[in-house]
Formats: sequence, C-alpha cells, structure tokens
Amino acid sequence: MSDYRPISCSFYDELEARATTRQRCVLHFRETPAAPLSTREGVIQDLYIRAKVEYLRLTDGFELRLDKLAAVDDRELRNYC
Repeated sequence: MSDYRPISCSFYDELEARATTRQRCVLHFRETPAAPLSTREGVIQDLYIRAKVEYLRLTDGFELRLDKLAAVDDRELRNYC
C-alpha cells in the first residue's frame, strides 16, 4: 500500500455533508494515478480512519481510500486546498 496523502479539510467537509444528509452522490476516482477514471454512485454511510488512512464506505459496502478520489458529483478535489 502506498503512502496515504490526506485530502483537504474543505473537501472532507463536502463528504461529511453528503453523509449527514444521506445524499446520493457520484464518486469519481482512480485506483492508481495512471488508471482511467472510475465512477461509483451511492450514499456515503461512513467516513472513518483505519491504520492512519481515511476511507469512506457506501451503504452497499463499497469502500474507498479518500486519496483515490478525483471528484464527488461536480466538485473536483483539485479545486480545494
């Protein structure tokens, strides 16, 4: 597993807001930096830390390291600091 790179606090707040309101969202992510963009739709059930790495879990059980995210809905991670 590569070193984890934390995402911005502002973007984390976006994720928390969606989880709190149980808003359906579209996740855009890359498994590796060179991989094509993947998409997954669902409701964020939980945001948590395991072994000093932040993750999200959708209600269908799908889990994703937050540093693999590129965007959620129309919000691109690169636009947050």
